[in-house]
Amino acid sequence: MFKYKRRTAAIFKPSYFGKNQTTGDERNAKEFIKSYQSTLLTNYSYNDIKKMTDNFKEKLGEGAYGNVFKGKLSSDSRLIAVKMLMNCRDNSENFLNEITTIGRIHHVNVVRLVGFCWDGSRQALIYEYMPNNSLGDLLHQEDVRVSLGLARLLEIAIGVAHGIEYLHNGCDSRILRLDIKPQNVLLDQNFNPKISDFGLAKVYSRNQSAVTMTGTRGTIGYIAPEIFLRNLGKPSHKSDVYSFGMLLLEMVGTKKHVESDVNTSSDAYFPGWVYDKLILDEERELMELEDSVVGEDVYIARKILKVGLWCIQINPKDGPSMTRVVEMLAGNVEAIEMPPKPVFFSPPREAHELDIFSSNESESSVLALASGSHEM
Repeated sequence: MFKYKRRTAAIFKPSYFGKNQTTGDERNAKEFIKSYQSTLLTNYSYNDIKKMTDNFKEKLGEGAYGNVFKGKLSSDSRLIAVKMLMNCRDNSENFLNEITTIGRIHHVNVVRLVGFCWDGSRQALIYEYMPNNSLGDLLHQEDVRVSLGLARLLEIAIGVAHGIEYLHNGCDSRILRLDIKPQNVLLDQNFNPKISDFGLAKVYSRNQSAVTMTGTRGTIGYIAPEIFLRNLGKPSHKSDVYSFGMLLLEMVGTKKHVESDVNTSSDAYFPGWVYDKLILDEERELMELEDSVVGEDVYIARKILKVGLWCIQINPKDGPSMTRVVEMLAGNVEAIEMPPKPVFFSPPREAHELDIFSSNESESSVLALASGSHEM
Protein backbone atom coordinates (compact mmCIF):
# COMPACT_ATOMS: atom_id res chain seq x y z
CA MET A 1 0.00 0.00 0.00
CA PHE A 2 2.90 2.33 0.73
CA LYS A 3 5.43 2.46 -2.09
CA TYR A 4 7.76 5.16 -3.31
CA LYS A 5 8.34 5.58 -7.01
CA ARG A 6 11.84 6.35 -8.26
CA ARG A 7 10.38 9.36 -9.95
CA THR A 8 9.10 10.72 -6.67
CA ALA A 9 12.46 10.18 -5.02
CA ALA A 10 14.08 12.26 -7.72
CA ILE A 11 11.64 15.11 -7.19
CA PHE A 12 12.41 15.02 -3.50
CA LYS A 13 16.16 15.72 -3.82
CA PRO A 14 17.40 18.47 -1.45
CA SER A 15 18.81 20.41 -4.40
CA TYR A 16 15.30 21.36 -5.37
CA PHE A 17 15.01 23.59 -2.34
CA GLY A 18 17.93 25.89 -3.00
CA LYS A 19 17.86 29.67 -3.17
CA ASN A 20 17.48 29.96 -6.96
CA GLN A 21 14.56 27.62 -7.27
CA THR A 22 11.62 29.51 -8.81
CA THR A 23 11.90 27.87 -12.22
CA GLY A 24 12.79 24.55 -10.64
CA ASP A 25 9.75 24.70 -8.38
CA GLU A 26 7.43 25.17 -11.35
CA ARG A 27 9.00 22.23 -13.15
CA ASN A 28 8.97 20.05 -10.04
CA ALA A 29 5.35 20.94 -9.33
CA LYS A 30 4.31 19.73 -12.78
CA GLU A 31 6.28 16.49 -12.38
CA PHE A 32 4.96 15.92 -8.88
CA ILE A 33 1.33 16.58 -9.85
CA LYS A 34 1.66 14.26 -12.85
CA SER A 35 2.95 11.49 -10.56
CA TYR A 36 0.34 11.86 -7.84
CA GLN A 37 -2.83 13.22 -9.41
CA SER A 38 -3.57 9.92 -11.10
CA THR A 39 -2.90 7.80 -8.01
CA LEU A 40 -4.41 8.27 -4.55
CA LEU A 41 -4.63 12.04 -4.20
CA THR A 42 -6.43 14.81 -6.02
CA ASN A 43 -4.60 17.98 -6.97
CA TYR A 44 -6.84 21.03 -6.59
CA SER A 45 -6.35 24.47 -8.03
CA TYR A 46 -6.25 27.57 -5.87
CA ASN A 47 -9.69 28.52 -7.21
CA ASP A 48 -10.96 25.12 -6.07
CA ILE A 49 -9.61 25.83 -2.58
CA LYS A 50 -11.36 29.21 -2.48
CA LYS A 51 -14.67 27.60 -3.39
CA MET A 52 -14.25 24.79 -0.86
CA THR A 53 -13.60 27.21 1.98
CA ASP A 54 -16.16 29.80 0.84
CA ASN A 55 -13.29 32.22 0.25
CA PHE A 56 -11.58 31.21 3.50
CA LYS A 57 -14.61 32.14 5.59
CA GLU A 58 -14.03 30.03 8.72
CA LYS A 59 -10.52 29.90 10.16
CA LEU A 60 -9.85 26.97 12.49
CA GLY A 61 -6.45 28.18 13.60
CA GLU A 62 -3.12 29.65 12.59
CA GLY A 63 0.54 29.02 13.16
CA ALA A 64 4.05 29.64 11.95
CA TYR A 65 3.63 27.46 8.85
CA GLY A 66 0.16 28.49 7.75
CA ASN A 67 -3.52 28.95 8.46
CA VAL A 68 -6.16 26.22 8.65
CA PHE A 69 -9.66 26.74 7.29
CA LYS A 70 -12.82 24.68 7.44
CA GLY A 71 -14.25 23.66 4.10
CA LYS A 72 -16.44 21.27 2.19
CA LEU A 73 -15.75 19.12 -0.86
CA SER A 74 -18.00 20.08 -3.74
CA SER A 75 -18.16 16.47 -4.95
CA ASP A 76 -19.76 14.89 -1.87
CA SER A 77 -20.17 17.75 0.68
CA ARG A 78 -17.67 16.07 2.98
CA LEU A 79 -16.19 18.41 5.61
CA ILE A 80 -12.48 19.07 5.27
CA ALA A 81 -9.70 21.09 6.86
CA VAL A 82 -7.51 23.06 4.47
CA LYS A 83 -4.05 24.10 5.58
CA MET A 84 -2.73 26.97 3.47
CA LEU A 85 1.05 27.03 3.77
CA MET A 86 3.06 30.21 4.16
CA ASN A 87 6.73 30.62 3.22
CA CYS A 88 6.38 27.87 0.65
CA ARG A 89 10.01 27.95 -0.41
CA ASP A 90 11.17 27.28 3.14
CA ASN A 91 8.55 24.59 3.76
CA SER A 92 8.51 22.77 0.41
CA GLU A 93 10.37 19.77 1.81
CA ASN A 94 7.86 19.31 4.63
CA PHE A 95 5.02 19.80 2.14
CA LEU A 96 6.30 17.01 -0.11
CA ASN A 97 7.16 14.87 2.89
CA GLU A 98 3.58 15.08 4.15
CA ILE A 99 2.14 14.09 0.79
CA THR A 100 4.55 11.24 0.10
CA THR A 101 3.94 9.67 3.50
CA ILE A 102 0.28 9.86 4.57
CA GLY A 103 -0.79 10.45 0.97
CA ARG A 104 -0.31 6.72 0.42
CA ILE A 105 -1.51 5.45 3.78
CA HIS A 106 -5.00 4.27 4.62
CA HIS A 107 -5.40 3.27 8.23
CA VAL A 108 -8.22 3.94 10.65
CA ASN A 109 -5.82 5.56 13.13
CA VAL A 110 -3.95 7.79 10.67
CA VAL A 111 -5.57 11.00 9.47
CA ARG A 112 -6.52 10.88 5.82
CA LEU A 113 -4.99 13.34 3.38
CA VAL A 114 -7.74 14.02 0.84
CA GLY A 115 -5.71 16.09 -1.57
CA PHE A 116 -3.31 18.94 -2.07
CA CYS A 117 -2.83 22.16 -3.99
CA TRP A 118 0.36 23.23 -5.71
CA ASP A 119 -0.74 26.10 -7.88
CA GLY A 120 2.16 28.39 -8.71
CA SER A 121 3.50 29.73 -5.43
CA ARG A 122 0.47 28.52 -3.48
CA GLN A 123 0.57 25.25 -1.55
CA ALA A 124 -2.14 23.65 0.56
CA LEU A 125 -2.86 20.34 2.26
CA ILE A 126 -6.43 19.06 2.46
CA TYR A 127 -7.42 16.67 5.24
CA GLU A 128 -10.51 15.01 6.56
CA TYR A 129 -12.10 17.20 9.21
CA MET A 130 -11.72 16.20 12.86
CA PRO A 131 -14.59 17.77 14.91
CA ASN A 132 -13.29 16.87 18.37
CA ASN A 133 -9.98 18.65 18.00
CA SER A 134 -6.84 17.00 19.40
CA LEU A 135 -5.99 14.74 22.30
CA GLY A 136 -4.01 17.66 23.67
CA ASP A 137 -7.18 19.74 23.78
CA LEU A 138 -9.06 16.92 25.48
CA LEU A 139 -6.43 16.45 28.19
CA HIS A 140 -6.63 20.14 29.06
CA GLN A 141 -10.43 20.05 29.37
CA GLU A 142 -11.01 18.51 32.78
CA ASP A 143 -14.76 18.11 32.44
CA VAL A 144 -14.57 16.43 29.03
CA ARG A 145 -11.75 14.12 30.10
CA VAL A 146 -13.55 13.06 33.27
CA SER A 147 -16.83 12.50 31.45
CA LEU A 148 -15.12 10.22 28.93
CA GLY A 149 -13.49 8.18 31.68
CA LEU A 150 -10.26 6.23 31.78
CA ALA A 151 -11.76 3.26 29.93
CA ARG A 152 -12.37 5.46 26.89
CA LEU A 153 -8.94 7.06 27.24
CA LEU A 154 -7.43 3.56 27.20
CA GLU A 155 -9.27 2.86 23.94
CA ILE A 156 -7.82 6.07 22.53
CA ALA A 157 -4.34 5.03 23.66
CA ILE A 158 -4.74 1.61 22.03
CA GLY A 159 -5.90 3.28 18.81
CA VAL A 160 -2.83 5.52 18.73
CA ALA A 161 -0.62 2.51 19.43
CA HIS A 162 -2.21 0.62 16.53
CA GLY A 163 -1.54 3.60 14.26
CA ILE A 164 2.13 3.82 15.22
CA GLU A 165 2.55 0.06 14.97
CA TYR A 166 1.16 0.23 11.44
CA LEU A 167 3.64 2.97 10.50
CA HIS A 168 6.48 0.83 11.84
CA ASN A 169 5.45 -2.56 10.50
CA GLY A 170 2.44 -2.34 8.20
CA CYS A 171 3.93 -0.48 5.24
CA ASP A 172 6.44 -1.53 2.62
CA SER A 173 8.81 1.04 4.09
CA ARG A 174 9.09 1.84 7.80
CA ILE A 175 7.84 5.28 8.78
CA LEU A 176 9.38 7.01 11.78
CA ARG A 177 6.88 9.63 12.97
CA LEU A 178 9.39 11.56 15.16
CA ASP A 179 6.97 13.99 16.84
CA ILE A 180 4.34 11.98 18.67
CA LYS A 181 2.48 14.06 21.26
CA PRO A 182 -1.14 14.73 22.27
CA GLN A 183 -1.36 17.75 19.96
CA ASN A 184 -0.63 15.56 16.93
CA VAL A 185 -3.38 13.05 17.72
CA LEU A 186 -6.73 14.20 16.34
CA LEU A 187 -10.16 12.91 17.37
CA ASP A 188 -13.10 12.25 15.07
CA GLN A 189 -16.79 12.59 15.93
CA ASN A 190 -16.64 9.39 17.99
CA PHE A 191 -13.34 10.27 19.68
CA ASN A 192 -11.45 7.73 17.59
CA PRO A 193 -7.79 8.85 17.42
CA LYS A 194 -5.91 9.61 14.22
CA ILE A 195 -2.20 10.43 14.03
CA SER A 196 -1.56 13.62 12.07
CA ASP A 197 1.12 16.02 10.85
CA PHE A 198 3.79 14.00 9.01
CA GLY A 199 5.97 16.87 7.87
CA LEU A 200 8.85 15.69 10.07
CA ALA A 201 8.48 11.97 9.41
CA LYS A 202 11.38 9.87 8.13
CA VAL A 203 10.93 6.90 5.82
CA TYR A 204 13.51 4.14 5.62
CA SER A 205 13.91 0.51 4.68
CA ARG A 206 12.55 -2.14 7.01
CA ASN A 207 15.97 -3.77 6.75
CA GLN A 208 17.57 -0.80 8.53
CA SER A 209 17.69 -0.83 12.31
CA ALA A 210 18.16 2.94 12.60
CA VAL A 211 17.83 6.11 10.58
CA THR A 212 20.38 8.83 9.84
CA MET A 213 19.36 12.37 10.74
CA THR A 214 21.16 15.63 9.99
CA GLY A 215 19.33 17.55 12.70
CA THR A 216 17.17 16.96 15.73
CA ARG A 217 13.41 16.74 15.43
CA GLY A 218 10.75 16.73 18.09
CA THR A 219 9.18 18.49 21.03
CA ILE A 220 10.69 18.92 24.48
CA GLY A 221 8.94 16.61 26.89
CA TYR A 222 8.35 13.92 24.27
CA ILE A 223 11.63 13.71 22.38
CA ALA A 224 13.62 10.49 22.88
CA PRO A 225 17.06 10.68 24.60
CA GLU A 226 18.92 9.09 21.68
CA ILE A 227 17.89 12.04 19.51
CA PHE A 228 20.26 14.16 21.62
CA LEU A 229 22.56 11.61 23.20
CA ARG A 230 23.88 9.63 20.25
CA ASN A 231 25.97 7.45 22.56
CA LEU A 232 22.66 5.74 23.37
CA GLY A 233 22.25 4.77 19.73
CA LYS A 234 20.79 6.23 16.57
CA PRO A 235 17.18 7.34 16.14
CA SER A 236 14.94 4.43 15.24
CA HIS A 237 11.38 3.20 15.66
CA LYS A 238 12.15 3.04 19.39
CA SER A 239 12.28 6.85 19.36
CA ASP A 240 8.55 6.84 18.60
CA VAL A 241 8.03 4.33 21.40
CA TYR A 242 9.61 6.74 23.89
CA SER A 243 7.42 9.63 22.74
CA PHE A 244 4.32 7.46 22.97
CA GLY A 245 5.30 6.50 26.53
CA MET A 246 5.40 10.15 27.56
CA LEU A 247 2.01 10.61 25.93
CA LEU A 248 0.61 7.70 27.98
CA LEU A 249 1.84 9.18 31.26
CA GLU A 250 0.22 12.49 30.44
CA MET A 251 -3.08 10.84 29.55
CA VAL A 252 -3.62 9.67 33.11
CA GLY A 253 -3.27 13.24 34.31
CA THR A 254 -0.05 12.89 36.27
CA LYS A 255 1.81 15.77 34.66
CA LYS A 256 -0.38 18.59 35.93
CA HIS A 257 -0.22 17.20 39.48
CA VAL A 258 3.55 17.02 39.67
CA GLU A 259 3.95 20.43 38.05
CA SER A 260 1.82 21.98 40.79
CA ASP A 261 3.72 20.19 43.56
CA VAL A 262 7.35 20.96 42.66
CA ASN A 263 9.47 23.91 41.68
CA THR A 264 12.71 22.67 40.10
CA SER A 265 13.07 20.96 36.75
CA SER A 266 14.75 17.89 38.22
CA ASP A 267 12.06 17.46 40.86
CA ALA A 268 9.44 17.95 38.17
CA TYR A 269 10.56 14.89 36.21
CA PHE A 270 7.14 13.38 36.49
CA PRO A 271 7.97 9.83 35.20
CA GLY A 272 10.13 9.35 38.30
CA TRP A 273 7.34 10.72 40.47
CA VAL A 274 4.89 8.28 38.86
CA TYR A 275 7.25 5.37 39.45
CA ASP A 276 7.66 6.23 43.14
CA LYS A 277 3.90 6.43 43.58
CA LEU A 278 3.40 3.00 42.06
CA ILE A 279 6.13 1.44 44.14
CA LEU A 280 4.97 2.93 47.44
CA ASP A 281 1.44 1.72 47.10
CA GLU A 282 0.14 0.76 43.67
CA GLU A 283 -3.47 1.32 44.64
CA ARG A 284 -3.67 3.72 47.57
CA GLU A 285 -1.13 6.22 46.26
CA LEU A 286 -2.41 6.02 42.70
CA MET A 287 -5.72 7.30 43.95
CA GLU A 288 -3.99 10.64 44.49
CA LEU A 289 -3.19 10.97 40.79
CA GLU A 290 -6.79 11.75 39.95
CA ASP A 291 -9.70 12.30 42.29
CA SER A 292 -11.91 10.65 39.66
CA VAL A 293 -9.86 7.42 39.58
CA VAL A 294 -12.03 4.90 41.38
CA GLY A 295 -12.82 1.22 41.17
CA GLU A 296 -11.86 -0.35 37.86
CA ASP A 297 -10.29 2.92 36.78
CA VAL A 298 -7.45 2.27 39.24
CA TYR A 299 -6.41 -0.82 37.32
CA ILE A 300 -6.70 0.96 33.97
CA ALA A 301 -4.52 3.78 35.27
CA ARG A 302 -1.95 1.29 36.58
CA LYS A 303 -1.83 -0.41 33.20
CA ILE A 304 -1.38 2.84 31.26
CA LEU A 305 1.33 4.02 33.65
CA LYS A 306 3.24 0.73 33.63
CA VAL A 307 3.25 0.58 29.84
CA GLY A 308 4.27 4.24 29.68
CA LEU A 309 7.19 3.61 32.05
CA TRP A 310 8.36 0.68 29.94
CA CYS A 311 8.28 2.85 26.83
CA ILE A 312 10.51 5.59 28.27
CA GLN A 313 13.48 3.49 29.30
CA ILE A 314 16.52 5.61 28.47
CA ASN A 315 18.27 2.82 26.56
CA PRO A 316 16.20 2.12 23.42
CA LYS A 317 17.13 -1.57 23.63
CA ASP A 318 15.27 -1.84 26.93
CA GLY A 319 12.05 -0.43 25.54
CA PRO A 320 9.33 -2.58 23.92
CA SER A 321 8.35 -2.57 20.27
CA MET A 322 5.00 -1.04 19.37
CA THR A 323 3.67 -4.53 18.72
CA ARG A 324 4.45 -5.41 22.32
CA VAL A 325 2.99 -2.10 23.51
CA VAL A 326 -0.33 -2.92 21.84
CA GLU A 327 -0.31 -6.34 23.50
CA MET A 328 0.32 -4.86 26.95
CA LEU A 329 -2.36 -2.19 26.64
CA ALA A 330 -4.91 -4.76 25.50
CA GLY A 331 -3.89 -7.35 28.11
CA ASN A 332 -4.12 -7.82 31.86
CA VAL A 333 -2.30 -5.33 34.06
CA GLU A 334 -1.11 -8.09 36.38
CA ALA A 335 0.81 -9.68 33.49
CA ILE A 336 2.91 -6.52 33.09
CA GLU A 337 6.08 -6.55 35.14
CA MET A 338 7.08 -3.42 36.99
CA PRO A 339 9.64 -1.67 34.76
CA PRO A 340 12.95 -0.31 36.05
CA LYS A 341 12.76 3.24 37.37
CA PRO A 342 13.30 5.66 34.48
CA VAL A 343 16.53 7.65 34.57
CA PHE A 344 16.12 11.40 34.69
CA PHE A 345 16.61 12.90 31.26
CA SER A 346 16.42 16.49 30.14
CA PRO A 347 17.52 17.82 26.73
CA PRO A 348 20.69 19.92 27.02
CA ARG A 349 20.31 23.68 27.10
CA GLU A 350 22.24 23.84 23.84
CA ALA A 351 19.33 21.99 22.24
CA HIS A 352 17.56 25.28 21.75
CA GLU A 353 20.31 26.25 19.34
CA LEU A 354 20.32 23.03 17.32
CA ASP A 355 18.67 22.48 13.97
CA ILE A 356 15.40 21.29 15.43
CA PHE A 357 12.29 21.02 13.33
CA SER A 358 8.84 20.97 14.86
CA SER A 359 5.45 22.50 14.21
CA ASN A 360 4.59 25.65 16.12
CA GLU A 361 2.44 24.68 19.07
CA SER A 362 -0.46 26.81 17.89
CA GLU A 363 -0.64 24.84 14.64
CA SER A 364 0.61 21.39 15.62
CA SER A 365 -2.86 19.95 15.14
CA VAL A 366 -3.38 21.01 11.57
CA LEU A 367 -7.03 20.01 11.58
CA ALA A 368 -8.03 21.02 15.04
CA LEU A 369 -5.27 23.26 16.32
CA ALA A 370 -4.14 22.41 19.81
CA SER A 371 -1.70 24.03 22.18
CA GLY A 372 0.17 23.32 25.36
CA SER A 373 3.53 21.62 24.92
CA HIS A 374 6.83 23.49 24.93
CA GLU A 375 8.41 23.13 21.52
CA MET A 376 11.81 23.97 20.16
